[in-house]
Amino acid sequence: MRARKTAIAASACAFVLLGAGSALAGTGPAPAPDARKAAPQSTAPSADGNPRSLKAQAAGVCSDAYQIGTTAYIDRKGAHAASVKQFYSPRCKKNYGYVWVWKSFRDKVKDYDVSTGVYSYARDEVVGQDWWNDTNVQEFWSLPADTAAECTAAIGELRAPGDPLPGHAMTSKRC
Repeated sequence: MRARKTAIAASACAFVLLGAGSALAGTGPAPAPDARKAAPQSTAPSADGNPRSLKAQAAGVCSDAYQIGTTAYIDRKGAHAASVKQFYSPRCKKNYGYVWVWKSFRDKVKDYDVSTGVYSYARDEVVGQDWWNDTNVQEFWSLPADTAAECTAAIGELRAPGDPLPGHAMTSKRC
Protein backbone atom coordinates (compact mmCIF):
# COMPACT_ATOMS: atom_id res chain seq x y z
CA MET A 1 0.00 0.00 0.00
CA ARG A 2 2.79 2.41 0.90
CA ALA A 3 4.61 1.70 -2.40
CA ARG A 4 1.40 2.39 -4.32
CA LYS A 5 0.92 5.79 -2.61
CA THR A 6 4.54 6.68 -3.38
CA ALA A 7 4.09 5.71 -7.04
CA ILE A 8 0.90 7.78 -7.33
CA ALA A 9 2.58 10.80 -5.72
CA ALA A 10 5.59 10.47 -8.03
CA SER A 11 3.33 10.26 -11.10
CA ALA A 12 1.41 13.34 -10.02
CA CYS A 13 4.64 15.29 -9.54
CA ALA A 14 5.88 14.22 -12.98
CA PHE A 15 2.69 15.46 -14.67
CA VAL A 16 2.94 18.80 -12.91
CA LEU A 17 6.59 19.25 -13.89
CA LEU A 18 6.04 18.30 -17.54
CA GLY A 19 3.80 21.33 -18.15
CA ALA A 20 6.11 23.76 -16.36
CA GLY A 21 8.80 23.84 -19.04
CA SER A 22 6.66 24.45 -22.11
CA ALA A 23 6.92 28.25 -22.43
CA LEU A 24 9.27 29.64 -25.10
CA ALA A 25 11.59 32.58 -24.58
CA GLY A 26 10.00 35.84 -25.57
CA THR A 27 6.47 34.51 -25.50
CA GLY A 28 5.36 34.49 -21.89
CA PRO A 29 2.90 31.82 -20.87
CA ALA A 30 1.07 30.02 -23.63
CA PRO A 31 -2.71 30.18 -23.61
CA ALA A 32 -4.63 27.33 -22.09
CA PRO A 33 -5.21 24.42 -24.50
CA ASP A 34 -8.94 25.26 -24.62
CA ALA A 35 -8.10 28.82 -25.71
CA ARG A 36 -5.98 27.53 -28.60
CA LYS A 37 -8.79 25.27 -29.79
CA ALA A 38 -11.11 28.26 -29.79
CA ALA A 39 -8.92 30.10 -32.32
CA PRO A 40 -11.01 31.52 -35.16
CA GLN A 41 -11.35 29.28 -38.20
CA SER A 42 -12.86 31.94 -40.48
CA THR A 43 -11.01 34.50 -42.55
CA ALA A 44 -13.11 37.42 -41.27
CA PRO A 45 -11.23 40.33 -39.69
CA SER A 46 -11.80 40.78 -35.97
CA ALA A 47 -11.16 43.34 -33.24
CA ASP A 48 -9.61 40.44 -31.29
CA GLY A 49 -7.19 39.81 -34.15
CA ASN A 50 -7.73 36.90 -36.49
CA PRO A 51 -4.44 35.45 -37.79
CA ARG A 52 -6.42 33.66 -40.52
CA SER A 53 -7.86 36.89 -41.96
CA LEU A 54 -6.95 37.86 -45.50
CA LYS A 55 -4.92 40.87 -44.29
CA ALA A 56 -3.02 38.69 -41.79
CA GLN A 57 -2.22 36.09 -44.43
CA ALA A 58 -1.08 38.83 -46.85
CA ALA A 59 1.31 40.11 -44.14
CA GLY A 60 2.74 36.61 -43.58
CA VAL A 61 1.14 35.97 -40.17
CA CYS A 62 1.23 32.30 -39.19
CA SER A 63 -2.27 30.96 -38.58
CA ASP A 64 -1.46 29.62 -35.09
CA ALA A 65 -0.57 33.09 -33.74
CA TYR A 66 -2.27 34.19 -30.51
CA GLN A 67 -2.25 37.38 -28.47
CA ILE A 68 0.42 37.86 -25.82
CA GLY A 69 0.53 40.71 -23.34
CA THR A 70 -2.02 43.40 -22.77
CA THR A 71 -4.08 45.38 -25.25
CA ALA A 72 -3.08 49.03 -25.57
CA TYR A 73 -5.25 51.85 -26.91
CA ILE A 74 -4.53 54.80 -29.15
CA ASP A 75 -6.69 57.71 -27.98
CA ARG A 76 -7.71 60.78 -29.96
CA LYS A 77 -9.64 63.69 -28.49
CA GLY A 78 -10.33 61.75 -25.30
CA ALA A 79 -11.73 58.61 -26.92
CA HIS A 80 -10.27 55.26 -28.01
CA ALA A 81 -9.53 55.34 -31.73
CA ALA A 82 -7.63 52.06 -32.14
CA SER A 83 -6.45 48.96 -30.29
CA VAL A 84 -2.86 47.66 -30.39
CA LYS A 85 -1.97 44.01 -29.68
CA GLN A 86 1.04 41.73 -29.93
CA PHE A 87 0.76 38.21 -31.32
CA TYR A 88 3.13 35.24 -31.21
CA SER A 89 3.28 32.12 -33.39
CA PRO A 90 4.78 29.02 -31.74
CA ARG A 91 5.04 27.23 -35.09
CA CYS A 92 6.86 30.06 -36.89
CA LYS A 93 8.55 31.53 -33.79
CA LYS A 94 7.65 35.08 -34.89
CA ASN A 95 5.96 38.05 -33.24
CA TYR A 96 3.53 40.46 -34.91
CA GLY A 97 2.08 43.88 -34.17
CA TYR A 98 -1.63 44.41 -34.73
CA VAL A 99 -3.78 47.56 -34.95
CA TRP A 100 -7.57 47.57 -35.13
CA VAL A 101 -9.10 50.98 -35.92
CA TRP A 102 -12.41 51.45 -34.13
CA LYS A 103 -15.58 52.11 -36.13
CA SER A 104 -16.33 55.24 -34.08
CA PHE A 105 -13.05 56.75 -35.36
CA ARG A 106 -13.56 55.50 -38.91
CA ASP A 107 -17.03 57.07 -39.02
CA LYS A 108 -15.50 60.51 -38.34
CA VAL A 109 -12.16 60.31 -40.15
CA LYS A 110 -12.12 58.91 -43.66
CA ASP A 111 -8.41 58.74 -44.56
CA TYR A 112 -5.67 58.28 -41.97
CA ASP A 113 -2.12 56.96 -41.62
CA VAL A 114 -1.31 53.81 -39.60
CA SER A 115 1.83 51.90 -38.67
CA THR A 116 2.53 48.87 -36.50
CA GLY A 117 5.51 46.72 -35.59
CA VAL A 118 7.28 44.95 -32.74
CA TYR A 119 9.67 46.87 -30.50
CA SER A 120 12.76 44.85 -29.48
CA TYR A 121 14.18 45.93 -26.14
CA ALA A 122 17.45 44.09 -26.91
CA ARG A 123 17.98 45.90 -30.24
CA ASP A 124 16.30 49.18 -29.25
CA GLU A 125 14.48 49.22 -32.58
CA VAL A 126 11.16 48.40 -34.18
CA VAL A 127 11.19 45.14 -36.13
CA GLY A 128 8.71 44.11 -38.83
CA GLN A 129 7.19 47.59 -39.01
CA ASP A 130 4.80 48.39 -41.83
CA TRP A 131 3.03 51.65 -42.81
CA TRP A 132 -0.18 52.57 -44.58
CA ASN A 133 -1.00 56.11 -45.72
CA ASP A 134 -4.33 57.68 -46.65
CA THR A 135 -6.31 54.54 -45.86
CA ASN A 136 -9.68 53.80 -44.28
CA VAL A 137 -9.04 50.10 -43.63
CA GLN A 138 -9.77 48.71 -40.16
CA GLU A 139 -7.25 45.87 -39.70
CA PHE A 140 -3.44 46.15 -39.85
CA TRP A 141 -0.74 43.50 -39.24
CA SER A 142 3.01 44.09 -39.10
CA LEU A 143 5.42 41.96 -41.02
CA PRO A 144 6.81 38.94 -39.13
CA ALA A 145 9.38 39.94 -36.51
CA ASP A 146 12.16 37.47 -35.68
CA THR A 147 12.09 38.45 -31.99
CA ALA A 148 10.82 35.33 -30.19
CA ALA A 149 13.95 35.11 -28.01
CA GLU A 150 13.82 38.81 -27.06
CA CYS A 151 11.76 41.04 -24.78
CA THR A 152 9.22 42.79 -27.00
CA ALA A 153 6.12 44.97 -27.15
CA ALA A 154 3.84 45.80 -30.06
CA ILE A 155 3.59 49.42 -31.10
CA GLY A 156 0.95 51.18 -33.14
CA GLU A 157 0.48 54.68 -34.51
CA LEU A 158 -2.55 56.41 -35.99
CA ARG A 159 -2.59 59.91 -37.53
CA ALA A 160 -5.66 61.71 -38.78
CA PRO A 161 -5.36 64.42 -41.45
CA GLY A 162 -4.43 67.73 -39.84
CA ASP A 163 -2.90 66.12 -36.75
CA PRO A 164 0.77 67.20 -36.60
CA LEU A 165 1.80 64.02 -34.74
CA PRO A 166 0.35 60.52 -34.67
CA GLY A 167 -1.29 59.07 -31.60
CA HIS A 168 0.55 55.99 -30.45
CA ALA A 169 0.37 53.12 -27.99
CA MET A 170 2.56 50.27 -26.85
CA THR A 171 1.52 46.94 -25.33
CA SER A 172 3.09 45.47 -22.21
CA LYS A 173 6.67 44.20 -22.30
CA ARG A 174 6.86 40.42 -22.89
CA CYS A 175 9.97 38.34 -22.22
